[in-house]
Amino acid sequence: MKRVVIIGAGTAGTVMANRLSKMADPQVAITVIDPEPMHVYQPGLLFVPFGMHRPEEVVKDRVDFLPRGAEYLQSAVDHVVAERNLVVLEGGGVVQYDVLIVATGTRIAPEETDGLLGEGWGDKMFEFYTLEGASALAERLAAWPGGRLVINIVDMPIKCPVAPLEFAFLADWFFTRRGIRDRVEIVYATPLDGAFTKPLAARQLKHLLTTKEIELVTEFNTGQVDGSSGRLISWDDRTIDFDLLVSVPLHKGADFVGRSPGLGDDLDFVITDQATLQAKVKDNVFAIGDATNVPTSKAGSVAHFQAEVLSENVRRYLKNLPLEPAFDGHANCFVETGFRKALLIDFNYDVEPLPGKFPLPAIGPMSLLKESRLNHLGKLAFRWIYWNVLLPGRKLPGISHQLSMRGKKKTPSTPTGAGAASASKRKETTSV
Repeated sequence: MKRVVIIGAGTAGTVMANRLSKMADPQVAITVIDPEPMHVYQPGLLFVPFGMHRPEEVVKDRVDFLPRGAEYLQSAVDHVVAERNLVVLEGGGVVQYDVLIVATGTRIAPEETDGLLGEGWGDKMFEFYTLEGASALAERLAAWPGGRLVINIVDMPIKCPVAPLEFAFLADWFFTRRGIRDRVEIVYATPLDGAFTKPLAARQLKHLLTTKEIELVTEFNTGQVDGSSGRLISWDDRTIDFDLLVSVPLHKGADFVGRSPGLGDDLDFVITDQATLQAKVKDNVFAIGDATNVPTSKAGSVAHFQAEVLSENVRRYLKNLPLEPAFDGHANCFVETGFRKALLIDFNYDVEPLPGKFPLPAIGPMSLLKESRLNHLGKLAFRWIYWNVLLPGRKLPGISHQLSMRGKKKTPSTPTGAGAASASKRKETTSV
């Protein structure tokens, strides 16, 4: 009997558990380890501050989505001893494995920014990347009389890189509906040199920010937050004043990764081959989703696409077959732009978001890199898809785990032979 241990039962871990259970191999036992009993639909956290989702609508019992044949251990992990194939639990318990999959996602670390958790935290300084933070922000926004709202990304990479932009767009819509938009100044401050990392998408998103009268401040690297005076201070001593701060704090991997020799990088993300998803620490260790250091978006769609590659590679590993370098960095994201419209972007390691139609050429029906009501409906429908298709590990009809160029309008700079092979030579380490 071979034992596959999955640490983490969020999006990536649950998808992997379900996909591996479908292998129907009686010689493979699956164990899932996670300390939290509830599963949070993380894309829904964006809507909670604006009253579009209630907190109870984005959480469900975790065990309801794990395969029946899997063993579930509700426990935190202290560290991994890769040399001995051991997971050491908090409290001293030990779990042995033949294959280990790290799927522990990412967490915010506001304590890493001087002053962020100081005076004003929970009063005029908030985050929306946790259920608690999004719920507290909802209460504040509902009663806020107006002023200077600053959305600030402290550093990259972050979970769902477009979410802060979506927050800015939804805030514009929210305050318009409240009738106080003329009393609200919205500022979007980012360490990037543009609204996004990819040129075509950056131009389109910057245009939307300008149209909605949202100020864009680029290359702002936050070093300190002064909550008492309401000021962000960058490492080069620039300042941004705020009445209400929505912070996107530094993101890190799971704590135990840093306590596990050779497993992670300086931010506790698992050092991972970006094409095979095999961890560098040892050949029977793999990683998936936000837990990895691969240079693609930390988003649910990425975890789903990666799971198709990783489930096959785990099967191949158990049969002593060579792994397939088949993950090309494919990411697919809706970008809410407010007023019941959204953009859709589809890209990978080598191909930036392009205009066109998705998923079918010519007819779509969804437009790429263009606002539409249908894209907004697609974003809302994704919640049902998440619980009923993505988490159970089912394929999304008509959508491949690798990027398709069908329906996309190529630009002169679009690579023609892009893929995982060339991507593996890249040295980029920042999430898009």
